[in-house]
Amino acid sequence: MTGGSRGIGAEITVVLAEVGTDVAITGRDAKGLEATREAVAKHGRRCIVIEADLATADGPHTAARQALDFFGTVDALVNNAGTFYREPILGTTVEHWDETLAVNAPRPTIARSGDCSRHDPAKKRQDHQRVLARQPRRLRWPRFVQSASKGGLNLLTQVLAAEWGPSGIQTNAIAPAIVLTDMARAAWGDEAKSAPVKAHIPLRRFGEPIEIADLVLDQASSASDYLCGQVIDIDSGYSAVEVKNGMK
Repeated sequence: MTGGSRGIGAEITVVLAEVGTDVAITGRDAKGLEATREAVAKHGRRCIVIEADLATADGPHTAARQALDFFGTVDALVNNAGTFYREPILGTTVEHWDETLAVNAPRPTIARSGDCSRHDPAKKRQDHQRVLARQPRRLRWPRFVQSASKGGLNLLTQVLAAEWGPSGIQTNAIAPAIVLTDMARAAWGDEAKSAPVKAHIPLRRFGEPIEIADLVLDQASSASDYLCGQVIDIDSGYSAVEVKNGMK
């Protein structure tokens, strides 16, 4: 689990522990990671905290190697970590471009993913092995690089599904809209600000971290054995409104 120190990542980690899963978590917030580890321990499961910078070339490899050294095998990889800069196209720096793509798009998913099972996925079949990525839906404010990285992640999901599917590895992405983590509550807690947005959402509300975590649990279980190469919208119906408006 990348980005397991808080918000959706922490919620997913605890939900997986509740059903009997041992987990490895990475993140940059040492205090938050320890809090997640303690929450997992309350459910009697093991949790290894791995310090690794996913924006570096060696970070994902380090995380995968330490998880394997501890557990011996990995059944599901959840790429939850993400970063963004609120910048328009002409205001984006090369440094921000490189960092955002490194964290959001290829490296968490493919960097030494074969190491996660101690083999090249094309050489050995493993049942119920999952690669899951979390990415937000289309953004309407200046986050140029993040939008590019998430579009790339959608295509990467499909490419990995096509290439690794024959080896028994399923790859899917989960695309939530606004989810009320602590950070999101600070941004959207003012009803005067959130009401106009909710008015365009069929269910008239934002999501909760537990709802994303429950979907990840479903994706990581045998209940989703036939699902592969999909980007799953979990957005209270917002994408349906986009489709309707596009048909007018």
